[in-house]
Amino acid sequence: MKREMPPQSPPSSAGVAGSPPGRWQLDRIVAELRVSREDTHSIRRDGDPRRAPSRDALEAILDGLTEALFPRHYGQSDLDGENIDYFVGNTLSIALDSLHAQIHRAALFVGDELEPGFQRHDAVELTRAFAAQLPQVRGLLVNDLRAAFVGDPAARNFPEILIGYPGMTAIIHHRLAHLLYRLGARLVARLMAEIAHARTGIDIHPGASIGSGFFIDHGTGVVIGETAIIGDNVRIYQAVTLGARHFPTDDEGSLIKGDARHPIVADDVVIYAGATILGRITIGRGSTVGGNVWLTRDVPPNSVVTQATARNTPGGSNASS
Repeated sequence: MKREMPPQSPPSSAGVAGSPPGRWQLDRIVAELRVSREDTHSIRRDGDPRRAPSRDALEAILDGLTEALFPRHYGQSDLDGENIDYFVGNTLSIALDSLHAQIHRAALFVGDELEPGFQRHDAVELTRAFAAQLPQVRGLLVNDLRAAFVGDPAARNFPEILIGYPGMTAIIHHRLAHLLYRLGARLVARLMAEIAHARTGIDIHPGASIGSGFFIDHGTGVVIGETAIIGDNVRIYQAVTLGARHFPTDDEGSLIKGDARHPIVADDVVIYAGATILGRITIGRGSTVGGNVWLTRDVPPNSVVTQATARNTPGGSNASS
């Protein structure tokens, strides 16, 4: 005969046995948080509450766009001439539908990111402009892939680079984010850049302009600032920083946003590991910057910059031709 168990009592409002009721003093803490949120430390915009863009949705969008750009590498291995276009079309449709919704949500959340009165149909038009440029983006990425193959003796084939190199992942994400940034969807672009940063350890601001044939070898710790301009066929290594040296302020002492403050790197430049290049300076075409160099002055074309020249050059020009 089955023995019946006695009824269980509901959990005590005190939580763990023997704990006094209200041990977290939640009423007081919640009240103080409300004062901070609504008064003393308020950061809320006026108007109705808005939902922030979804990072999970943006990750799925990036993955979908990457699959559409390289369907046999990131999509399905069994795709052939009869079904590959269907796969690309369906994948793009899903990604772009989600993207336009996130762009609209971001515009409402920030409030002044895009034009006043930005509506859902405007987000559709922006997404359509983005989608129209995806073939050109893929062409740039293939040039980046070739640059990695040529520049790294350890690279055996294109698939290894495409799916296994963090620098390649970072530049795929950046080229998509940069396109959105130029079209005005800056919050979405910034979140995409942070997804790439979390996935690869490479931090590229979506505003940075990067030419064709770009290769980041190893990549961990690379930082490229918002107004950096990088030419064609540039190769950089891990822990390189293209950063700002000064932060200009206005008459009231507030930082001037968007001011050109990061380096310009001309075509065919190589920058080795740990180099720190700061300010709106120009690294001339064909130059080589050695490892762990601290650089704050212009470099003439075809120069070689090493720690030794940095120490021995008056004024810190850091270059020898």
